[in-house]
Amino acid sequence: MDAMQLNLLKEIADIHGTPEGAYNIRSNGQSVGRNSTANITIESKTDKPGINIIIAPGTKNESVHIPVIISETGLTDLVYNDFFIGEDSNVVIVAGCGIHNCGDLDSGHDGIHTFHIGKNAHVKYIEKHYGEGDGNGENIMNPTTVVELEEGAYMEMETTQIKGIDSTNRITKGTCADNSTFIVKEKLMTHGHQFARTDFTVELNGEDSHADVVSRSVARDDSRQEFSSNILGNNKCNGHSECDAIIMDRAVVAADPKLTAASVEASLIHEAAIGKIAGEQLIKLMTLGLTEEEAEEQIVNGFLK
Repeated sequence: MDAMQLNLLKEIADIHGTPEGAYNIRSNGQSVGRNSTANITIESKTDKPGINIIIAPGTKNESVHIPVIISETGLTDLVYNDFFIGEDSNVVIVAGCGIHNCGDLDSGHDGIHTFHIGKNAHVKYIEKHYGEGDGNGENIMNPTTVVELEEGAYMEMETTQIKGIDSTNRITKGTCADNSTFIVKEKLMTHGHQFARTDFTVELNGEDSHADVVSRSVARDDSRQEFSSNILGNNKCNGHSECDAIIMDRAVVAADPKLTAASVEASLIHEAAIGKIAGEQLIKLMTLGLTEEEAEEQIVNGFLK
């Protein structure tokens, strides 16, 4: 891989050289590097593009890196990745996609990731999206994440998109069995004429299941954002969703939260806030010697941290 592709890997997966542990690196629609370990097997699908990641029961403190990079204009890449996480395991999975588009055609990546998380397993999933380029073509990403949690399982999902993606439709679906937990933390920024849509649906089917979905976003310039969430409480459970957005310039942000309770023992809460940067915050930082623009950047960076 050339220097530009290596830089994309650094941006989306913090990879410097060859990753440790299990990994699969996909570049321009092809696998360019793969490694399995004694406890983690990565294999190509035979019926459609993508891979199966199989993590043995009891695997502890191991990681999997599965970044995707695109450096060809006009290329649209589609993958189906399935994760089979054995019971009582504890792993970190680092994904993400980076696009470098210097042509006049659109480049895109659609990733459909399905997680089958076994009993009492613990997963931390990190996904970053990043785009760059000096051409007229757009960078497009449409990630879909489906999470199935068995009894006592735990999934923490961190998603970040703060630069260079012109259009995205982000879909996340989760189903939770007894005593399972699904945590989602989203950070998103749009600028220029970019568009981003986020759609969360979580079904709390198990007794004492729990979900916490938090989205923080910043919309700048003429960009548009849409946030939709639905937490369904079908048993004795606890569900919380929160949408906080800073709106700047001529941007538009729409939030459509929904809670559905099908049990008298379901406890569901939603919080939503959309607003501009408070004037007193700017003034306080400007009295410390920052320009208005520098003060705005400090506030935005702290909000998305």
